[in-house]
Amino acid sequence: MSHLLINYYEAASVILFGIGFMNLLLQNNLIKKFIGLNIMDTAVYLFLAAKGYINGRVAPILSNGIIDADYYINPVPAGLVLTGIVVSVSITAFSLALVQRLYKHYGTLNMDEIMRLSREREGE
Repeated sequence: MSHLLINYYEAASVILFGIGFMNLLLQNNLIKKFIGLNIMDTAVYLFLAAKGYINGRVAPILSNGIIDADYYINPVPAGLVLTGIVVSVSITAFSLALVQRLYKHYGTLNMDEIMRLSREREGE
């Protein structure tokens, strides 16, 4: 239990990932599925940021002539988070554009209904 209190950012990210994953699995509405996917993305970014931070260390900007690596945090997780956010926003925008096209074509955002209508049009 004491590790959970120390690592509350990691615990919160696991809970958020679970919420997003269950939303992705259980919802039929495509917009709600993408909301779940974005919650999962956010959970991963929170986890990476939490793992990349070390209490008592500073950003890797040389100050006071200190070149010892133990004085600084690792900048790679922050770079991965920033890159992931950019990719996530791009994928979300593209996916929502596709969902909009699906809605114009089928008149619904329900995944089961879209699959049913697609099979009907295939059979014609």
